Amino acid sequence: MNYIKSLLLLSILVLAACNNSEKESPLLTSPEGRDDIVHLSKAQFENAKMEVGQLTEKPFAETVQTSGMIDVPPQSRAVISAFAGGYIKNTPLLVGNKVSKGQRLVTLENPEFITMQQNYLETAEQLSYLKSEYERQRIMFDEKITSQKSFLKAESEYKSNLARYNSLKKNLEMLNINPASVQAGNIVSAVNIYSPIDGNVTQVFVNTGTYVSPADKIMEIMNTDHIHLELKVFEKDLLQLKKEQEILFTVPEASKEVFKGEVHLVGTSIDPNNRTSLVHGHIDEKDEHNFTAGMFVEAQLVTGTANHLALPENAVVEMEGKHYVLQIENETAEEFEIHPVAVKIGPTYKGFTAIENAETFKPDTKFLTKGGFVLLQEEGGGGHSH
Repeated sequence: MNYIKSLLLLSILVLAACNNSEKESPLLTSPEGRDDIVHLSKAQFENAKMEVGQLTEKPFAETVQTSGMIDVPPQSRAVISAFAGGYIKNTPLLVGNKVSKGQRLVTLENPEFITMQQNYLETAEQLSYLKSEYERQRIMFDEKITSQKSFLKAESEYKSNLARYNSLKKNLEMLNINPASVQAGNIVSAVNIYSPIDGNVTQVFVNTGTYVSPADKIMEIMNTDHIHLELKVFEKDLLQLKKEQEILFTVPEASKEVFKGEVHLVGTSIDPNNRTSLVHGHIDEKDEHNFTAGMFVEAQLVTGTANHLALPENAVVEMEGKHYVLQIENETAEEFEIHPVAVKIGPTYKGFTAIENAETFKPDTKFLTKGGFVLLQEEGGGGHSH
């Protein structure tokens, strides 16, 4: 304990000494018999731009702690594949390229495409003949010139061929081959695959010359215009949640900044493996920075507020797993007597940290709230302001 106090006080001594001018001699002293109190002159206090404050009652958010990721709606993500196997003729796009709906993504080539078009043309020609024969047999049957058997045979052949024709036509359309162009004699061996959405290429799985089957992924496209939060909340916390509650979240791997959102949907089922449910949150438009789908987030879902006695978060320092504040033991016209005191802390919210053992201090107790721990990190003392 004495080591911790000495280190805390040393940081104040160094800070104040660094802010003294060369003409001003250090005024910091420790009274005899006390190794945990230091005297700080008013001049040093002002030079170091320190501040003094008291415990004040502040509203604190009551929150549910959770984590999750930034994601996009299913309709904003597209996995591109082919309706028929073929060889990639060219891949003009790279990861990160922006694409528009209807833009050509890749060209696929396969001799079987020619066979499909030939089958379509043959079926179309047969259909013309079979339709005429069916119509002829129907008229003759109505006039009782032909047998029912002959009529039914003509009807069956026509309808069977019509179904085959429609099937082949649909296959060509799915391959982005125009059936009318084929009937005009324009047969192609390569087809284009187009983007179904606006967005950016996020993954490319093929190279030129790669053979792909209908089950293979070619690339992935994602539209991040409507990103949202997907959070996992434990079963025990679900009853506290409801739509439009505030969400405070950070992206710890990218920034310490706190962003805002709100609860949009609360899941109605529980994952039996981890006893969690999904909560869908919308991000405030003003906070929609360059977020990327897949970013990990840590979040607090605000379920209510409660008042706590608190100090500015910079007034609290953590060292070796414990938290300390600098209490003003005595103040005169010329100096402060400062004493480090261990405290139990609660949550931090909007720049203030709740002090759970605030009842151990008198209502008029003063604390050093700014400037006391500026040099701790620089000195490598292992402490940081809360």
